[in-house]
Order: sequence, then structure tokens, then C-alpha cells
Amino acid sequence: MPMQAQEIEDLLRESFPDAEIQVGGHDGVHMSAMVIDESFRGKNRVQQQRAVYAALKGKMDGANGELHALALTTKAPE
Repeated sequence: MPMQAQEIEDLLRESFPDAEIQVGGHDGVHMSAMVIDESFRGKNRVQQQRAVYAALKGKMDGANGELHALALTTKAPE
């Protein structure tokens, strides 16, 4: 079953409670997310994105994942 933007934001908010989070997309399968969080400071893009994928708790895993594609932007606050 496709995921709604609010579900994605709720999962991300559990791991990044103080982050600026924006989730977009309407089909529930191809979505976008921007996560700006202090915990990303000093981490490279791969490390930041791995942290976000971990926060999604397997929702993108394999062919049977609920979320097929997530265009992801991550960074530390300026």
C-alpha cells in the first residue's frame, strides 16, 4: 500500500524531532523529502541519506517496499 506524505514525515520526525522536514508527492509511491537537521553537520551526503533511510524503518526495502522512490535532499542548517 502506498505511503502518504504525513506517514513519511511522522517516521522522519521520530528520528529527527528538531529537523525542518518537507515531504512532497501525491501518488504515494514516488515522493520527495527535504530534511535539514543539526545531526547532519560533519557528515557526508551518503551518511546523511543513510540516516534518513534508517528512519524510514524498511519502508523502501526491496521490491515489496511501500515507498518505491524518494528524491532526497539532506543538509545541516546554515
